[in-house]
Amino acid sequence: MSNAAPASPSQTLSDALSDVVAAAAKSVVAVHSARSRSSGFIWRPGLIVTADEALADEGEIAVMSPGGEAVVATLVGRDSTTDIALLRADGFSAPAASLQSSPLKAGALALAVGAGRKGPIAAFGAVSSAGPAWRSLRGGEIDARVELDLSLRRAGEGGLALDASGSAFGMAVFGPRRTVLVIPAATIERVAGKLQTHGRIARGYVGLGLQAAKLDGDGGSGAMVMSVDPKGPGSAAGVRQGDLIVEWNGERIADVQTLLRALGPDSVGQTAKLSLRRGGEPIEVALTIAERPES
Repeated sequence: MSNAAPASPSQTLSDALSDVVAAAAKSVVAVHSARSRSSGFIWRPGLIVTADEALADEGEIAVMSPGGEAVVATLVGRDSTTDIALLRADGFSAPAASLQSSPLKAGALALAVGAGRKGPIAAFGAVSSAGPAWRSLRGGEIDARVELDLSLRRAGEGGLALDASGSAFGMAVFGPRRTVLVIPAATIERVAGKLQTHGRIARGYVGLGLQAAKLDGDGGSGAMVMSVDPKGPGSAAGVRQGDLIVEWNGERIADVQTLLRALGPDSVGQTAKLSLRRGGEPIEVALTIAERPES
């Protein structure tokens, strides 16, 4: 009687990756909203994290567990700046995912696990780049910039990003031009925790409508005040329509969007020093940033 041939290295790797996907899929759910299909994962008992961008703006939300349990979910809160939405769906028996804030290196193997129509869907590739904290185009603070080189299905957005050992290090989402980015574990824990407690993420508010403008003489740029909320922080600081903001806390204004993206959660309550030009004359004001009102 002959012994079975040993498995090849490639078969061993294949089996190991299949086991990683199967284990992670126990915590991954399908998310249906309006005509949108995406994925999410159980973050805490009864609470599901998913990609905000993949979630419809209104209408009923349903989630389906790997075991086929379908539950109507309610929106706890969402933050478009970090692409994180938190849902409540009680009654699932599936385990919560265990997120790990582990260091990543370019070239490391990576997987993304989502939920399809008939079971889990997986994508296999590598970490194409891993960098420091960054600010999204919408002003959200992301704790690390991680890009994955893999082909992610649309329904897989919002699923788990895993390393080769099976540790979940974040949520897989789409970036510009369909690049696959990771919202890291540290960002998810911070933002989802605030959504669970407050239902929203505070954003800074100055009460000014701004437009980019060129400065006379030095060729620099500034921000022209086009409108002023009479009840906003800008009005209280004495800023007027027609003022030209030249500096913000001693730094020249590169562009308006950079200034607005700086109004993150940590900016609320801080006082900013503004250098203005009014009728050609230099003026300085102190503006206390308020929390953006809900709209």
